[in-house]
Amino acid sequence: MKAYSITDIGKRRSSNQDFVYASEQPVGNLTNLMIVADGMGGHNAGDLASRYTVESMVAYIERSEEKRPIPLLSMAIHYANDLVMEKAKTDKALEGMGTTVVAATIQDGYLYVANVGDSRLYLIDQEIEQITRDHSLVEEMIRIGELQRQDARSHPDRNVITRAIGVNSPVKIDFFDMKLEEGDRILLCSDGLTNMVDDDEILHIVKKCASPQEAAQRLVTEANKNGGKDNVSVVLAEF
Repeated sequence: MKAYSITDIGKRRSSNQDFVYASEQPVGNLTNLMIVADGMGGHNAGDLASRYTVESMVAYIERSEEKRPIPLLSMAIHYANDLVMEKAKTDKALEGMGTTVVAATIQDGYLYVANVGDSRLYLIDQEIEQITRDHSLVEEMIRIGELQRQDARSHPDRNVITRAIGVNSPVKIDFFDMKLEEGDRILLCSDGLTNMVDDDEILHIVKKCASPQEAAQRLVTEANKNGGKDNVSVVLAEF
């Protein structure tokens, strides 16, 4: 597996509240690990929530004896969630902080995914498929028929999420697993990418780039070219 991670402040924000992590090397009992987190809260709180969540997850995975990918990702996320909630109690300025998280690992030809919030994971081959489901208000509106998917990106409540790390304990997590084929690419990203670049253009960019690094950099460039209204984070891996 080859992986590349990048995060960019974008064109409109004064700080970067996203945090990314990608390791092609073993992390504890996992052969590899990829994470994207998109923080929320005040200027410092969102930044801290995303970084603290990712670092706590990595630390937990490094020392855990659990070998099964989904239980290990689950325990790491629950652990990080409790730490973020405790951290928020220590400082008035951190009240209400939280973050999305999408995490993935490839083990023995299978992709294992966990997500909370609206940061996404896509599987890209000749087509693009969103594997995760957004935990957001607009996604719920689409599900019950109140909103058309093509209108979601411009909806005024598009940034309202219904699940996040640091809000409730226990946190509710979605899990996915699937078999991979050689050449498959896995994209983890924050909504700073998906609100600025539609799925068809993401597919076009990834397919025409020779490496995960080139594709990830091009995706960030495209998001900023289209307005860069939020922080933009991408982890792209090729199996």
